[in-house]
Amino acid sequence: MSEETGFTSMAGAKSEDDVPEVGVGMLGYAFMGKAHSHAYKTIPYMMYPPPAIPRLEAIAGRNETAVAEAARRYGYAQYFTDWRAMLEDPAVQLLDNGGPNNLHAEPSILAAQMGKHVLCEKPLGRTADEARAMWEAVEKAGVKHMAAFNYRFVPAIRLIRDLIDQGKLGRIYHFRASYLQEWIMPHYGTPKIWRLDKSVAGSGALGDLGAHIIDLAHYLVGDIKAVGGLTTTFIKERAMEEGGMGVVDVDDAFAAAVEFENGAIGTLESSRFAAGRKNANVFEINAEHATVRFNLERLNELQVFWVGEEPTETQGFHDVLVTESYHPWWENWWPHGHIIGWEHTFAHEISHLLDCIVNDKEVGPHGATFEDGYRCAVVCDAIVESAGTRKFVDIRY
Repeated sequence: MSEETGFTSMAGAKSEDDVPEVGVGMLGYAFMGKAHSHAYKTIPYMMYPPPAIPRLEAIAGRNETAVAEAARRYGYAQYFTDWRAMLEDPAVQLLDNGGPNNLHAEPSILAAQMGKHVLCEKPLGRTADEARAMWEAVEKAGVKHMAAFNYRFVPAIRLIRDLIDQGKLGRIYHFRASYLQEWIMPHYGTPKIWRLDKSVAGSGALGDLGAHIIDLAHYLVGDIKAVGGLTTTFIKERAMEEGGMGVVDVDDAFAAAVEFENGAIGTLESSRFAAGRKNANVFEINAEHATVRFNLERLNELQVFWVGEEPTETQGFHDVLVTESYHPWWENWWPHGHIIGWEHTFAHEISHLLDCIVNDKEVGPHGATFEDGYRCAVVCDAIVESAGTRKFVDIRY
């Protein structure tokens, strides 16, 4: 290919033939379909050298007008209104399942049985039993599988994990996390959409937001041993989009105390009724040698306090800008201080999965496997059980 127009000019000395391709079939074209498609289009020229070139083969959705427009806009070769027909296409090697929660299990299981790799949005299943069936299917099929917990792929969060793995934090005492949003508060007038319907979503703030901080707890601290939880629904009836009123049968908020296998304790909280909080995923780890604090709304930063520093007038928490060339993934982006955003986590996440597919690498421990998705679902179910019985529940994976 020419220097002016070919792949060589984008990827240095690598020729197009040197880079394998993976055909992608996307289920869903809305929020996650858009985010994932952006990543697929970005990976070939920014995640250098790319582990594979994603081919956007097909996208599926129920509304033909909308899915056809998505195919045109995102650059997919064809579209389907039947996801089963999409999976029959041999050019689709990887199912990217960004559909509603009630469409996570069946398409993912069928894709695995057809020998296709699977990336599925969180929560993996509406219940632990559903998530376990998905995990068992991909394991039996021997395909690569990843639950889309993209916050594992924030550079600042990976830096925390690296510090933990290196022993620099020492023993962890506490993990406290909250994930707060506001978009279903009364003044928004949000109708009863699918995220407020248990048969489709499985749960409310617990599965939508809480699943992320439960996964981060597992990723950074370790297995959760027991939970004590509370859930509540503030608005129990909402207008239906098609008219009339409908009962809201999922949680609007939850709070839980947790005990970890390694002796640490913690708190988890999520709400979609937190005025002013747009996407506030915040956690703090108190450990033997340091405290670290992260806020997703300032995702290029960490607050760090190191124990035992020489006392000075300026001793205290330090704001660390995680944009140095030696920080995770930064060699792919910009000079230090030129911050990246939320959408970049998907490029990191999907690039990792593509590497695992074409080079037969393990998705874990940094990528969340379907086993990790199942373990998260077990904790979600236990929080619901605890809220119902008003007793602590021991976790059994």
